[in-house]
Amino acid sequence: MNVFASDLPDVLIVQPRLVGDARGVLLESYQASRYAEHGISASFVQDNISCSIKGVLRGLHLQNPNAQGKLVSVVSGAILDVAVDARIGSPTFGRHAAIELDEENRRQAWIPRGFAHGFLTLSERADVLYKCDQLYSAKDEITIRWDDPALGIPWGIETPLLSAKDRAAPLLADIPNLPRYGDI
Repeated sequence: MNVFASDLPDVLIVQPRLVGDARGVLLESYQASRYAEHGISASFVQDNISCSIKGVLRGLHLQNPNAQGKLVSVVSGAILDVAVDARIGSPTFGRHAAIELDEENRRQAWIPRGFAHGFLTLSERADVLYKCDQLYSAKDEITIRWDDPALGIPWGIETPLLSAKDRAAPLLADIPNLPRYGDI
């Protein structure tokens, strides 16, 4: 497997090794010691699968306290996966990394604690698997407006399909309870 940095040094792109023959391919989607060698030493406690149709935008979400790190993979389809550094005091606060993940490139994105996460479904349907290193906590969830002009995320869509919660989300600058860099 190969691991390399995205536009944000803490957000990693993982290219798992594929073993294939005439029957198809085998992909080892996670192996703790191998990932730890590359700085991803999370203890995953929850797996989620999201199934979305084209044009659905989910996010931007994070938790504080009880922050979650996420290892994101696409099982089928294609997404634009986005991470935003929401850690107050971080040298990359408010910057984003956008990574295309799909069933062909089989890449994964490591979204560390303190980063907001969201994605846009690019294909007719996408099934997204994300491993979380902290349990979901509704009371700790923070949602950031997907089209916050200060973030400058080039989603490539003007009117995505959004949940009511995502549609009503505040701008990053208006959120009082963001995590602090170095505390996570």
